[in-house]
Amino acid sequence: MQNEEKKNDSKSGSSKWYLGSAAALLLLKGKSLLALLKFSKFGGALISMAITIGTYAIIYPWGFAVGFVLLLFVHELGHVLAAKRKGLPVSAPLFIPFLGALITMKRQPLDAQTEAYVAMGGPLLGTVGAMAVYAGAYATDSPLLYALSYVGFFLNLINLLPIHPLDGGRISTAVTRWLWLVGLLGGIVVVVYLKSFLFFLIWAFFAYDLYKKYVKRNKEEVKVQSFLQKPLVNVQHLYEQGYPLPGPEHTRRLSFNTYSDLEGQQYVTVYMESLDVEQTLLLPQQCLVQHVWLNGVEHIPTPDAYQLRLLCGIDYIPFENDKYYEVPASSRWKFGIGYLALAVFLMGMMYVVHQHIGDIRL
Repeated sequence: MQNEEKKNDSKSGSSKWYLGSAAALLLLKGKSLLALLKFSKFGGALISMAITIGTYAIIYPWGFAVGFVLLLFVHELGHVLAAKRKGLPVSAPLFIPFLGALITMKRQPLDAQTEAYVAMGGPLLGTVGAMAVYAGAYATDSPLLYALSYVGFFLNLINLLPIHPLDGGRISTAVTRWLWLVGLLGGIVVVVYLKSFLFFLIWAFFAYDLYKKYVKRNKEEVKVQSFLQKPLVNVQHLYEQGYPLPGPEHTRRLSFNTYSDLEGQQYVTVYMESLDVEQTLLLPQQCLVQHVWLNGVEHIPTPDAYQLRLLCGIDYIPFENDKYYEVPASSRWKFGIGYLALAVFLMGMMYVVHQHIGDIRL
């Protein structure tokens, strides 16, 4: 027994040594690895995936760590494919140890139906991935694959809870926003059951967001918000002519025009007549632009050109599109039935896998 324990300790220590060596190599050669992977859109995803696998492998067996991260990848790939079908540009998946994975949308959906479609893609493909693992477990009677399939079904089911920013909270926008109330109350039960601080944070942010949208906003007037853009302009021709350029503390109000394209993205074009500058900037959301200010100038002389970085402050009032949540009744029914059917199927598969795991233990 003692020899066996020593072997296990040695194996564990060896694994940690390899993991530590890999981490040191990543730190020392990180720039080289990034250079090798930067040609690929999925370079960052591969690096974050490898780091996440290594982190989970400290606690769980390597096979489980790899399988778990691959299941996360399949889930996120579902979102990517759904977004592509709707013509929405998205980033590659980013993996964060102990938090999961995410994609960022470079352009937000213009209606609740599109938002729900993209959200539904993750749990759907994630369920297909978990089913594939279950099929492998059934064929080989592998405890590891059974455990992975159970976790896969569970993760996709948890994601269907009607709580933002989980997928279920986004699907609810195309079914009925009353489901958010179900998520608000049911989330408390889930927090107590899971005893997860991370899930408590998700629920708390969701509750506060509902408060801001439907309670606080009704009590207060809409406030003007601001954000800063820093366009870079080339003024080499003015510099060569000896034209007086504005100093770092130069401030003034700028004239502007704003418009939206056919895809619903809003832009503002600002003008600085004294420098003959015209810059078009992307706005963070649909809004009513109030003022555009020049809040300072950074001088950036380079060997090739003399440039100015304009610190443009944009004051705006967010525009709430009341038509965002207008979804045809037929689509509401389709999303609602699909949402409920997927949740019931996942619960059923968790029960089936649980029975298999129980039989293996017996």
